[in-house]
Formats: sequence, structure tokens, C-alpha cells
Amino acid sequence: MTNVNLRQFKPEKLYPPRGFIKPVIKQPQYLEIGAGRGKHALMFAHDNPDKQLIAIERTRNKFNDFADKSQQLSLDNLLPIHADAIPWTVHALGPKSLAGVFILYPNPEPKNASQRWLNMPFFEFLLSRMQDNTQLILATNIQSYIEEAEQQAKDLWQLSPIITNVDKGSERTHFEVKYLARGETCWQLELVKPQGYKTRFDGWVAS
Repeated sequence: MTNVNLRQFKPEKLYPPRGFIKPVIKQPQYLEIGAGRGKHALMFAHDNPDKQLIAIERTRNKFNDFADKSQQLSLDNLLPIHADAIPWTVHALGPKSLAGVFILYPNPEPKNASQRWLNMPFFEFLLSRMQDNTQLILATNIQSYIEEAEQQAKDLWQLSPIITNVDKGSERTHFEVKYLARGETCWQLELVKPQGYKTRFDGWVAS
């Protein structure tokens, strides 16, 4: 169960993104936040034709590049979305609709720690959209970021994170390729939402 002392997220205050169209959710459905130019999303969809992936990117030029590649490959199980992930998730996804979440090399927000994913009240809402016994994966090349995320997972979200080093041959994102080629260490945090985990949004659906 989440820590009820945390400031509560207020999804009812968020408007749908411009041009929002609610997707038809198929199962199993995965979500990638911050897809960039789509390297991981395209590989995941290609390698897992039985799984559906929604991949969200906010930056216009990155999204355009991603969308062009997706169209060329004609991957029916991939839905590229150009939007801010928070209002889009609020208005598009119902409770326990996700079979997994990827947040790979997010902006570390060095001047605004409150905007890091596991520090935000929104993270509770995101957990409510995940099915029981499903996994969230977060990756970064910043040791302080992964250490803070690990502590927040334990203290705020009452979860049991697993931290591992990313394999030196991994090529999930352009950032990952660049960091590993420079000899940097990259870390991965894995969270499993346990059976019976409760949030304050388990019954909340956008009107």
C-alpha cells in the first residue's frame, strides 16, 4: 500500500492533451514514457508481436523521427503518441490496464528533484494503472538518481526494488548506446507491483 502521507495527485484537475483520442486498449498492453526517437519501442514491438506497446514522447522533433520509422515498419502492435505523458495517461488508461511500464533514461531534473518520476504524486496514479504482478523498469546512467529512486520506492511506495547494472552490450536506447560506449555504468531499477497492492486511484476513471 502507498504511503498515505504523500501529497495526493489530483487527476481531475488535468485536461486531455490537444487532439486527444482515447485508444482502444488491447491486452497485454505496455507503456513507455519518454520514448525519444523510438529505438526501444520499435525493437520491443518487433520482438513481441503478441504484445501491444504505447510509446509516448513529448519533444516534437524526436517524436516525428520515431513516428516516421514506425510507419515505415508498419508495426500494428505499436502506438506512438506525441503528448505529455501525465495528462495522456490520466485520460487514456483505466485501472490495472498495463502489463508493464518502461522509463528509460529520463531527464534527471538536476534543478528540480520533485519532477523525478518516483518523487511525483503522479507515480501513485501510474501504479494504479498497472496490473498486479507486473513490472516497471527505470534505467539511468546517474548513480545518485538510481539510489534516490531505490530509496523512494521503499519509503514512499512500499515496494521492493531490485537494482542491477545494465549489460555492456545493451542497445535499448540511443542514450544507452552512447553512455555504454563511453565506458559509463548504467543502472536499472525493477519494481514489481505485488498482488493486492492498493492506491487511492484504483477505482478512478476519467469522465
